[in-house]
Amino acid sequence: MSRNKTPVLPVIMAGGSGTRLWPLSRAGYPKQFLVLSGAQSLFQQAVARLRDLADAALAVQRPLVVGNEEHRFLVLDQLHEIGAPPAAVILEPAGRNTAPALTLAALQALQALHGDADPVLVVTPADQTVTRPAAFTAAMRRAVAVAAGGGIAILGVVPDRPETGYGYIRCAAATDGGEAMVERFVEKPDLETAKAYLADGHYAWNAGLFVLRASTWMAALERFRPDIAAACRSAFAVRSTDAAFVRPGRAEFEAVPAESVDYAVMERCPGSGIDIRMVALDAGWNDLGAWEAVWQVAEHDGQGNACSGDAIVTDSRNTLVHATSRLVAAVGLDNVVVVETPDAVLVADRDKSQDVKKIVGQLGAEQRGEHALHRKVHRPWGWYDSIDHGPRHQVKRILVKPGASLSLQMHHHRAEHWIVVSGTAEVTVGDKIVLLSENQSTYIPLGQVHRLANPGKVPLEIIEVQSGSYLGEDDIVRFEDTYGRA
Repeated sequence: MSRNKTPVLPVIMAGGSGTRLWPLSRAGYPKQFLVLSGAQSLFQQAVARLRDLADAALAVQRPLVVGNEEHRFLVLDQLHEIGAPPAAVILEPAGRNTAPALTLAALQALQALHGDADPVLVVTPADQTVTRPAAFTAAMRRAVAVAAGGGIAILGVVPDRPETGYGYIRCAAATDGGEAMVERFVEKPDLETAKAYLADGHYAWNAGLFVLRASTWMAALERFRPDIAAACRSAFAVRSTDAAFVRPGRAEFEAVPAESVDYAVMERCPGSGIDIRMVALDAGWNDLGAWEAVWQVAEHDGQGNACSGDAIVTDSRNTLVHATSRLVAAVGLDNVVVVETPDAVLVADRDKSQDVKKIVGQLGAEQRGEHALHRKVHRPWGWYDSIDHGPRHQVKRILVKPGASLSLQMHHHRAEHWIVVSGTAEVTVGDKIVLLSENQSTYIPLGQVHRLANPGKVPLEIIEVQSGSYLGEDDIVRFEDTYGRA
């Protein structure tokens, strides 16, 4: 790395469950990993945007991702798809909001594992989109210059409407001036207050985009929330590492107070002597927080309708139809959201799309699987799709990645039949190992130790028929597992 370049470490905050975008976004496969705008997932877009900051003055390092243990292989797979190997993936043992997440990233950065002891952290959520990337890059480079000098830069989105769903930043100068001192942060307003903010010209939306040196964050946190700093240091001190994964101590991290970056530090900075400035961002930003936001960024027909997938819409206005697995036809709708997935359909008033999270809460309270998982469930070795089920049977379509294998396991309550559709299967049953090719099949008796693996260079696809008295996913006893689940 050139000594004349400022080291920049992208920090991608990839936690969150995206409940307001149910049924497409679920806890097991949340919105940041979905393709909702463009050809890449929101997570991949965030990584690519920060990678594009590199120029003659800035040395952009490999991204540092902070996320959920459950999504660790989704993170690696999606980074691999865009050719962006991570500096590290910090796995939070529990959800503690954004301040502890950023603290773990700062502590990792200060370990001098990235070529410089105190890089500028460019912190972004993983679930946002912009339509004018050149404007985003220009604003972010300006923010890096503020942070390189020891200040804190926060990007404020220039508002184009009186929005009640965002927090706001009050600045000393009009938001179209490019850069201004931050006077205060304000909570989500009601509609009349939001209209006043828009007319005032000194307010911007708080996008959760922060730029500051790792040492600057730690110093501010030590000043305002030393309890969070101390607890995060304790959890980080007993971390374990596994390839790219960094795992803080579980018990220690569960003791960390849950708090946001804003409440812990940013809102306390104005008037404290800390240099905190807002850089105006006018880049077609959207956080895609609800289906209304997805409709806003989508392409519309002449009647304001936006369609994705196999959809036919007639005699309708300002309506979003998102189809994933079958034809969806809509007639005579106005201002409606229709989202279809293989196991659930959402129909909602666009103006009420923020309330979809109430449905997710009800599903969770009723312990229904649709609140967390899709019919098609992604696993580190591939995925399975439950295509049929009854009281004593279940049929799954299973794909195993080249070179991957499931755990060595057994079931107490079910037997399984496997039929190879494509690829080559290496099947372990007891002390026997056999290779099966297309159209061949095998039987796994109840209680028999077994494993499925793909020794080939192309994906393996099989049909699995389960039969037995209990077919739940928790009827698995793992003896060996490549992914640390045994």
